[in-house]
Amino acid sequence: MRDFLPADKTRRERVLAVIRERYRAHGFDEIETPVMEDYDRLHAGIGGDNEKLAFNVLKRGLDADAIRAAADDAAALSDLGLRYDLTVPLARFYATHRAELPSVFRAIQMAPVWRAERPQKGRYRQFVQCDIDIIGDATGRAEAELLVASLDALDALGLVGGSIRINDRRVLDWMLGSFGFAAEERAGVLITIDKLDKIGAEGVAAELRERGATPNAVDAFDAFLRRPRTREYRPYGEGHILKALPEGAPADIVADLVVIGAAVSAARAVSADDAQGAPLVFDPFLVRGMGYYTGTIFELAHPSVTYSLGGGGRYDGMIGRFLGQQVPAVGFSLGFERIVDLLEDADDAGMSTIVLVHERDVPVGELLALKAALVAEGARVRVEQRTKNLKALLERAAADGYSSFATVAAGQAREALEIKPLG
Repeated sequence: MRDFLPADKTRRERVLAVIRERYRAHGFDEIETPVMEDYDRLHAGIGGDNEKLAFNVLKRGLDADAIRAAADDAAALSDLGLRYDLTVPLARFYATHRAELPSVFRAIQMAPVWRAERPQKGRYRQFVQCDIDIIGDATGRAEAELLVASLDALDALGLVGGSIRINDRRVLDWMLGSFGFAAEERAGVLITIDKLDKIGAEGVAAELRERGATPNAVDAFDAFLRRPRTREYRPYGEGHILKALPEGAPADIVADLVVIGAAVSAARAVSADDAQGAPLVFDPFLVRGMGYYTGTIFELAHPSVTYSLGGGGRYDGMIGRFLGQQVPAVGFSLGFERIVDLLEDADDAGMSTIVLVHERDVPVGELLALKAALVAEGARVRVEQRTKNLKALLERAAADGYSSFATVAAGQAREALEIKPLG
């Protein structure tokens, strides 16, 4: 958990403002949920490995004997916990407020979450998530809206050229079945397949054999990975998807993926014949670890980095656990912390930022009147009394994000201020 100095905080808020503005432009509405949820809800088996990283809150009123008696039972010790993501709170929110919401609800959530991670570079115990979700729409339009809005937000931040890897958990399950993996072993097989980018085809096959996966299925999967392939530059579409899968892929699922791709390409003004410009890439081995995904899954990529900048998927079964009836839902989360790190040199969105350096004898009323006049013009203004070391004062102001300064003497009018650039 980190402190943020003024320049860092300003940069973070600027990025959040851009993302919020683009998501609102696409018709999403922002909500807010409490930082804590009921323990039973956070540990209902829908949060995957994140449930193990939840910070739990000790029940009030337990004495030492009660704590000792329940030392091995977290559920007996805790009744609340800090949220580890924004999806579980959203499902609870929708179940609580469904009657007050539109039939298709487009939600924005931008807020901190907490996980008991081992602190290391790039992993924090408190971090911000930027989520958009569409609840109540079972069609591919929902996925397309999410992907277009997220790519638009990335563009608005100056990270042009992003693309999205897409797959479907139903395709993954069918593919594993076609190779011969039994239903009960597929969850473990997916954990290994998720390492394909890191350990390669040989490593995946070796690990599957070590895990004791069905030998014939491993052989079939290994042969599929090693099959000869021609190098083609096809755009995202039916032919591209079918070529990446074993023969006999379910036509309905492939059709769903094609519809999403066509809609995103149309919204992004990408020609159907432009393979290089297509913002989607079908990846039959994209897994994503959350067990609650029921259909499409996706990850946001950018050519400037090797890691993803966001992702999400369809989770049609989650809200039903709270509501008692099934409601379709799909969401996308931008990797805010990773994106902020890529934008360290972002400017101040054109705002005029001025430090007024005044002499000791300038009356307070005059000084604040000058400041008010500049603020009314749209500037951000800081007032500083001149010090012996003016250079250090100005360097500090520049480090805090100010771009210009003016010196102020007693009796000086706004028109007489000479505003100079810093640095």
